[in-house]
Amino acid sequence: MTDEITIPSRAMVIMAHPDDAEFVVAGTVALWAQRGSAICYCLCTRGDRGSNDPGITPWALARIREEEQRAACAILGVQELVFLDYPDGTLEPTLALRRDLTREIRRFRPEVVITTDPTARFHGDHYLNHPDHRAAGSAALDAVFPSAETRYIFPELLAQGLEPHRVHAVYIHGAAEPNVWIDIEPVLEIKAKALAAHKSQVGDAPVLEWLRGMAREQGRARGLRAAEAFRRIVINDREA
Repeated sequence: MTDEITIPSRAMVIMAHPDDAEFVVAGTVALWAQRGSAICYCLCTRGDRGSNDPGITPWALARIREEEQRAACAILGVQELVFLDYPDGTLEPTLALRRDLTREIRRFRPEVVITTDPTARFHGDHYLNHPDHRAAGSAALDAVFPSAETRYIFPELLAQGLEPHRVHAVYIHGAAEPNVWIDIEPVLEIKAKALAAHKSQVGDAPVLEWLRGMAREQGRARGLRAAEAFRRIVINDREA
């Protein structure tokens, strides 16, 4: 069975690159969007180093990947897309990145933030986790707490009219010990269409087959045919 959760009214997805969310959390995004959530993607980079093709420049690739991400967001029902324009491939969890993420959280005021586990150095036996993914997850969690909700951390944001905001919960994908499984079987094909929009990265690969295998593996612990698994940490009551 799936886990019973309250659909958030507003959710922010914080990732390093275009296509990251489509690989790992876009099923949840599609479900929540269908059920009325306002969703914002906040991407730390434009993925401008994500090619070994000597015939394309990073500048040109960034333009392509931005358009691919906008197409994927339209498929999923994501309402807002923000690029922070940090350099791809060398992202670090700096105070500057945390400040920029804090600014976006205070501006959009999400109930839930979705990001990736910054402690995961690898997944399974065949994938070393990209350092940009870890950097984005680390800065995102630090922005959620304490920065977004603490008035005098980054006081310059107050001068911009950005008051503190308390996020209700974070959903961390890729955690070694998940505690929430979301059934994405009804939207698996939508997730696949969104990932296929990133043609510069996936080409003509069988993305539905890829995602079905990943979702089956994540759902096994709950007897689900297709799931996305998260470590959910509730840090503030909704009523607060």
